[in-house]
Amino acid sequence: MATTGLACRFCGASIHEVFADLGMSPLANSFLSAEEADGPETFYPLRALVCDECKLVQVGEFESPQHIFSDYLYFSSFSSSWVDHCRRYAHSVAQQLALGPRSQVVELASNDGYLLQFFQSEGIPVRGVEPAANVAEVAKSRGIPTVVDFFGRTLATSMASEAPADLIIANNVLAHVPDLNDFVAGVRTLLSPSGVFTMEFPHLLQLIDGRQWDTIYHEHFSYFSLTTARRVFAAHGLTLFDVEELDTHGGSLRIYGCLEENRERSVQPRLTDLIEQEGAAGMDELDTYRQFGERVCQDKWQVQETLIDLVRQGLRIAGYGAPAKANTLLNYCAIGRDVLEYTCDQNPHKQGLVLPGTHVPIRAPDAITEDRPDIVFILPWNLREEIMGQLAHVREWGGRFLARTPELRLLP
Repeated sequence: MATTGLACRFCGASIHEVFADLGMSPLANSFLSAEEADGPETFYPLRALVCDECKLVQVGEFESPQHIFSDYLYFSSFSSSWVDHCRRYAHSVAQQLALGPRSQVVELASNDGYLLQFFQSEGIPVRGVEPAANVAEVAKSRGIPTVVDFFGRTLATSMASEAPADLIIANNVLAHVPDLNDFVAGVRTLLSPSGVFTMEFPHLLQLIDGRQWDTIYHEHFSYFSLTTARRVFAAHGLTLFDVEELDTHGGSLRIYGCLEENRERSVQPRLTDLIEQEGAAGMDELDTYRQFGERVCQDKWQVQETLIDLVRQGLRIAGYGAPAKANTLLNYCAIGRDVLEYTCDQNPHKQGLVLPGTHVPIRAPDAITEDRPDIVFILPWNLREEIMGQLAHVREWGGRFLARTPELRLLP
């Protein structure tokens, strides 16, 4: 299906092809107070398009990054599995690159210092860049030097004049950048001649194969295959030389790159192998993207039918987690408080608020123990094993867990 043409945020080509049309939705992280829930609420088209030329999947920019990210409620430290993942990475990459007291590590979108703390504890100098002032304050309170700003060429030039980076880290931020070329050009500007950058982002191939359409939301401006990511970085004089496939966020990539003139790094076989795998999967063919939209509609019906059937059986359903993906799913599938009574989240900054659009209340996790619902709907399905372990006691009263796998189903 084609729609009105927009300009691709990477290559500038006119884009028409729809990847997934998820209707109208509020911003996924625009949580509301009870008082705000009684007022008007803004909904935006949530439609992902794919560029015919470079195959970058992208959504339109309806709100500025300043509006979305300047006061943010996502704190990385509240996910223990994510912090463990970052601890292992920090130890590994510090050894791999022989980082020490004379090195400089910079993290872009450094959040609350969840990652940089592990480098700093080893005596490696660090700097964070975090646009959300409220989150950056937490990092600063931990002693993590943090610049409160959006990253791009201008900030990179200023930072590079102080000290170029031997390692630049950007985890789950590339998708959040509307001015993609400015961001990537900034990475080149800040990187030292022998420096390395690593970035993690959800893998578009996994999104398609796992029908992870609920990971599409307005705050995620772009969705990357390795093939397209390599094109983006090459356009700015940066070479990708290695990649790791990760199980985080439903299937992510960690790419390794350097300046194209850096001859110390050779392209690793697993990068060329994955490029070939994407080619075999049709990631350079428009039909692959067109077919995905049809599968999204079928998933919507399956989610609705499963939940309605459980409610008709007289079962009470409570949610666990209040991630952005939950708000995409609930709004697209028109699931409200008549089906999901409330959800719980460990993040105290979200407790007492309601989900955008559906206005499902967010409570503290102990509400599940006190209320004893029949079904616990795990909304961050990528953390379902971790959450089922934390809530194992739910089975003591005969409670069951529900999650997308990718079909929505009761878990054994």
